[in-house]
Amino acid sequence: MNQISIIGAGIGGLTLGNILKQQQIDFTIYESAQEIKPVGAGIMIAVNAMQIFDRLGLKEKIEKAGNKIHGISITDESLKPITKTNILALEKKYNSCNVAIHRAELQKILAENIGYEHIRLNHSLKKIEKHENYTLEFENGNHAETQIVFGADGIKSKIRNQILKTETIRNAGQKCWRGLVEFNLPEHLSHEAFEMWGKGKRFGFVKISEQKIYWYAVVNEEKHQLNLELPDYFKDFHPLAVGILEATLKENIILNDIIDLSPIPSWHSENLCLIGDAAHATTPNMGQGACQAIEDAYVIGKLLENTRDFNHVFEEFQKIRRKKVDYVVNTSWKIGKMSQWEKGNAMRNFFMRLIPESSSHKLAEKIVKLEI
Repeated sequence: MNQISIIGAGIGGLTLGNILKQQQIDFTIYESAQEIKPVGAGIMIAVNAMQIFDRLGLKEKIEKAGNKIHGISITDESLKPITKTNILALEKKYNSCNVAIHRAELQKILAENIGYEHIRLNHSLKKIEKHENYTLEFENGNHAETQIVFGADGIKSKIRNQILKTETIRNAGQKCWRGLVEFNLPEHLSHEAFEMWGKGKRFGFVKISEQKIYWYAVVNEEKHQLNLELPDYFKDFHPLAVGILEATLKENIILNDIIDLSPIPSWHSENLCLIGDAAHATTPNMGQGACQAIEDAYVIGKLLENTRDFNHVFEEFQKIRRKKVDYVVNTSWKIGKMSQWEKGNAMRNFFMRLIPESSSHKLAEKIVKLEI
C-alpha cells in the first residue's frame, strides 16, 4: 500500500512530488499519459513560481531551457502599447524572473529531478473509493490502495467529481488556438511577452527558446462560427501576427474552449486534497494557472515542515490559499471579458493608457509575493 498517491503528473503534481522528495516523504505519482513527451504548447513561469523552483534547486536549469522575460505588454492590434508591466524591479527584489518555456520541457525537468521510479505512466484513474483507506482503480486494470490522495488531475478532475461531488465549469464563450513555431522574432521583442487586443479577438506571443515562438489566438464564439482560416481572423492585425500564424504547421496548433471552475466550497475531504486546476482552475488571462498550482504544492510543503497531520495541513492550506486563488480566478475572468470587447475598444484603450505604471507594478507584486 502507498502512503501518499498523487493523481496527475502535470506541473502541479510534479512540483508537489519534488517538494515531498525534498522532505524525504515517500509518494507515488499516477499519470494517464503513456510517456512524458514534447506535446502541448508554451507556458510562462512567473516570479512567484520561479522563487519556488529556486528553493528546489531548479531555477538555473529552467532558465537555461526557456527564455527570460523582463516585461509584459498589452498593445492594440497595430502593436501600439496600451499598458506595460516592467518586472525588472521585482526580479531584483525576489532574485527571480519570468521564464517562458515549452510546457513539456518543464515537465521533463521536474520528472527527472523526482526520478521516474516514483511515476507510474499509463495509469488513467477510472474510479476512486473511500473505505478504511482509498482504493484506486485504473483504466489499464491495475488497482492500488493508499492512505493519502492528492488530486492534481486538472479541471475535469475525477477525484473532485467522485469524492467531493462538486463542480461548475464555466465557459467564457471564447475559442483559443495555441501553437508553436520556429520564427525569427526581432531582437527587441525577444525578452518580452505581448498580447494584442482587437475587436472581439486577441493575439499573444512570446519567445520560449532560441528558435521557437509560443503564440495563442482568441476569438469570441460568434466570430469562430464564421469558419475562416485562422490567419484570416487576424488580417487587420500587425503583419507580425499574420506572419507567425502562416508560418505554423497545422499539426502544431491546438484548439480549445476557454473555461474555468467556479469556486467550490472545499478543496479537501478526509485524507484527500485537491491542488491546482482540480481545485481552482482559472482562465489563462493572467498567466497564473500553473503558477498557482506550483504555489499550492509549495504551501503544502511548508505546512508539512511543522506537522505530518495531513488533515490539519489540508485545512490550513485552504485557509492560506483561498483569498489569493479566488482573486486570480475572478480577476482573470474579468480581464478575459474586457479584452474581448466587440465595441468601445478605443475608449477602453484610452483609459487603460492613463493607468500609472505604479498600479501595474502593485498588481504584479500582489501576485508574485508568496504567502508563507
